[in-house]
Amino acid sequence: MYEIYCDESRPESIFSERNGSNKFMIIGGVLMNNGHRKKVKNKIKYLKKIHGINKEFKWTGVSPAKIEFYIDIINFFFEDPEIRFRCIVVDTSKVDLEKYHDSDSELGFYKFYYQLLVKWIDGNQKYRIYLDDKQNKQHGRLSELTSILNRGSFGFVEQILPLRSNESVFIQLADLLSGAVSAKYNSTVSSQSKKRIIDLIENKIDSDIGPTPFSQKKFNVFQIRLGWVNV
Repeated sequence: MYEIYCDESRPESIFSERNGSNKFMIIGGVLMNNGHRKKVKNKIKYLKKIHGINKEFKWTGVSPAKIEFYIDIINFFFEDPEIRFRCIVVDTSKVDLEKYHDSDSELGFYKFYYQLLVKWIDGNQKYRIYLDDKQNKQHGRLSELTSILNRGSFGFVEQILPLRSNESVFIQLADLLSGAVSAKYNSTVSSQSKKRIIDLIENKIDSDIGPTPFSQKKFNVFQIRLGWVNV
């Protein structure tokens, strides 16, 4: 059984005016075998304890006072071979809601979630997926996404569940990594501390943050080509 924990950066860009700055929406997730979950959780809790972090951590929390903690978290992620990150980058200025999404931004949002997840779900494996909890206009979005993923992938999604970020260090990790990708794409690196985290990630992947081939399993960035895929 594998578990995937997801979060989004700049989701408002698909729900509001889709142009100008901050036009790139990032949906990202971390994946691990559920047998590895306890080890990862305990390590992150240990890092929080020794650095005096009492609240949830996330990209917006990166600051000079907490920079050593965030450096340790990034180092831990890259040193642990059992944790993987994947995100989809969406240029929302090119999203045609009327043509492809029945003028429904929420529908479009979950279609991009599908694009993130469908090729991540391998055959002969079971998955449980957790999404950052949010209020949907239409009931049943998560169960519908579960059904569509099971029709479109080779694995089996047991369930997709909402989970509050303050209850999950894994969603917090997804937020941190997705936030770094978003800041790079949207050119919103607002502090020297955040620049240090981006520089550290780029040092670890030995390249600038940008599109990667699907074969890149540890830190995979899927920049979708709208127009090539009808979503």
